[in-house]
Amino acid sequence: MIAEAGLAALWFAAALALLQLVAAGLALALRTAPTRAQLIAAIRPVAIVQGLLAAIAFVLLIVLFIRSDMSVVLVAQNSHSAKPMLYKIAGAWGNHEGSMLLWVTVLAMSGGAIALVERQLDRATLTATLGAQAAIALGFYAFLLIASNPFARLEPAAIDGLGLNPLLQDPGLAFHPPTLYFGYVGLSVAFSFAVGAMVTGAVGPAFARAMRPWVLAAWVFLTIGITAGSYWAYYELGWGGWWFWDPVENASLMPWLAATALLHSVNVLAARDGLRAWTLMLAVVAFSMSMLGTFLVRSGILTSVHAFAVDPTRGSFILVLLALYIGGALLLFALRAGTVRAGQGFDPLSREGGLVLNNLLLTVILGIVLIGTLYPIAAQAMGEQLSVGPPFFNKTAGPVALALVAAMAVGPLLRWRRDDANAVLGRMTVPVAATMLSMAAVFVLAPATGWMELVGIGLAAGLAVASILPLWGRKLTRTPLFTWGMVVAHLGVAVSLAGMAADSAFTQERLVAARYGQPYQVGPWRVVLTGVGPAIGDNWSAVEGRLTAQRGTGPVILMRPQRRFYAAPPTDTAEAALATRIDGQLYAVLGEQDAQGRWQLRLWWKPFVTLIWFGGGLIALGGALALIGRVFRERRSARRREDAA
Repeated sequence: MIAEAGLAALWFAAALALLQLVAAGLALALRTAPTRAQLIAAIRPVAIVQGLLAAIAFVLLIVLFIRSDMSVVLVAQNSHSAKPMLYKIAGAWGNHEGSMLLWVTVLAMSGGAIALVERQLDRATLTATLGAQAAIALGFYAFLLIASNPFARLEPAAIDGLGLNPLLQDPGLAFHPPTLYFGYVGLSVAFSFAVGAMVTGAVGPAFARAMRPWVLAAWVFLTIGITAGSYWAYYELGWGGWWFWDPVENASLMPWLAATALLHSVNVLAARDGLRAWTLMLAVVAFSMSMLGTFLVRSGILTSVHAFAVDPTRGSFILVLLALYIGGALLLFALRAGTVRAGQGFDPLSREGGLVLNNLLLTVILGIVLIGTLYPIAAQAMGEQLSVGPPFFNKTAGPVALALVAAMAVGPLLRWRRDDANAVLGRMTVPVAATMLSMAAVFVLAPATGWMELVGIGLAAGLAVASILPLWGRKLTRTPLFTWGMVVAHLGVAVSLAGMAADSAFTQERLVAARYGQPYQVGPWRVVLTGVGPAIGDNWSAVEGRLTAQRGTGPVILMRPQRRFYAAPPTDTAEAALATRIDGQLYAVLGEQDAQGRWQLRLWWKPFVTLIWFGGGLIALGGALALIGRVFRERRSARRREDAA
């Protein structure tokens, strides 16, 4: 009865979403004060209960996976009784239906959280916001209940399950998809806030302050999810790269780019009452990108290791939702944009002007990634087969990204409203010097370095210096936490950029047919294949290579790359072995044995590659610090207003 209880909870949650939407619409339409007040008062508890019911449905799905209930279609198709417990639990969202239930659960719980904690918005705008959130949830409830029932029964029950895709049998599955979904759904909340503000016309600093924590939280989760997913693909797929511009990778990058622009815009609106229309449009665009990513992953039109193989009917359903939500929001924006006041003005040479430039460059990168992702799909629809890969994205988005980094270095050093050009040049002296010195050092030590990598390393050094300059002359213990967040996040971008440029410029690769005992050199490492033997895991068997690696006269380390075989489902995978040092990683992949008894061995020395993910962690940490600082400041301000009243 667990599956039936989960399905019932899902139906009740959908009914409450419909009730919430209708109540919000009536409350906004009615002019009778008592009835309107009663409807508004009823919406909050309805939203909270809806979130609880969706959470119950998702927890019950996890229970079905833990119990290996093979009478449920989803469990039989995506689990196996011999799987480790971690992958039984994570398998609940490692598939199409389960991941969509996770999506709608986070969506419903976010609506409940808005109803529970939001006190800054006026009642009409909050009502419209909760109505918009209910409308989004209702569409996804319909999608689950009509086209993707996660609790469907299998008659007769299977003896055992087909198992989880071995590429997903990794601890990364436990946190990578959930963090991305928290980010996507956080953008749905920002979208609902924007719709609510457009409906009531209450676009101003109070609206921005209410929306900002949700945008920050979504951005932090997206940053964590993308960073973790990049490292997961890097070590799991065995190809030695950290980003391939895969269409589904782009599907997570595009919402992050839009959310980054939205985050800067909403800060200007909250602090300086500027960029009102920008903020509304970016909220719509950011959620549009998350919906587009959902469509790409689940429509069946993409071939990717990240995509869910589902039938086109489900993709059509999501496409209809995309058209309804985004088309409706864009129509509302077109109707309401003329009524949105411009807000406070500012000079081009100002902090606000720098943020506008930042948003324009982010939008250009977003446009490049969007075109590069969708163009092959459009061409295929017209009967032409083509692919758009890393060369296109690197050559088009790369220079714009470098310009964006330069703008990031200047932006925080500008004054609000207006600034003086000579004063700005004076503040930029040290960052510019750091950029030029680092570029000169790289040019002398590694003259073959490409121009983009050279400029990237230089700008990383300049941005690192510029990012900490806002702390200069401050009493650090009294510096606001959100200022620390900005500093740490920008420093994280500099660290990641340095890792990307170093990996691109200095990576050394060697492919050998290895004999036992024969040394092979890659970078500063001397690698020897000492043996190959069997290995056994919980639900896999493997051929395991035993390598010794030594750097100069340093200690000898042991590395164990594997070729694994999973029986359920039958799959071969390559498991890379990594040796991490402070200045980079040695990366080894074991291949097949040839007729002469030699083993294919692929070796990389990747200097400073770990800076990419360390920097991603700093970016997320900076966002978290800013979020905590903003929430605490808003609470203190609210208490002061209450005391004054």
